Amino acid sequence: MKTLLKRKIATAEYRALAALRHRILLFLREGDAAAHRAGLEPQQYLLMLAVRGLPEGTEATVQALAERLMLKHNSTVELIDRLEQRSYVRRSRSGGDRRCVLVKLLPRGEKLVEQVARQRLAELRAEGIALAAALDSLLARKQQTERSIKTRRKNKKRDQANRSRNRREHA
Repeated sequence: MKTLLKRKIATAEYRALAALRHRILLFLREGDAAAHRAGLEPQQYLLMLAVRGLPEGTEATVQALAERLMLKHNSTVELIDRLEQRSYVRRSRSGGDRRCVLVKLLPRGEKLVEQVARQRLAELRAEGIALAAALDSLLARKQQTERSIKTRRKNKKRDQANRSRNRREHA
């Protein structure tokens, strides 16, 4: 890994990083637009998506949602407040720990997040090839570099073994 960090970054890698960033930004911008078309602020959609898409076994606590959205606790609470006012989510106390607040999507919220997610998935399936290609070009470059490093190491060991053998033969 240290060898990878010390080597010069190729122009193709800069281009691949720039292309990947561009594709990610396009995807995010279109996601914001899809949320707006559904009558939501992008952060509201992302919160509902986080509730719906939490990993198995993870409860939709304010803390878990704040971490997933990379927001402060109070910002997450404000988002939940706005969504609760619109009857998209409901808060309740955890049965096991009354201090813990759980967030649940209401049917109206489930329908809306599904509507936006369906659009996002369709777009990703249509346009995701460019995003995947940008990522693949970076990963392929890394794999090529790793193969090249392994080949150089193998050649170096072979050369050292040959030199040692030649010295023994001439001694």
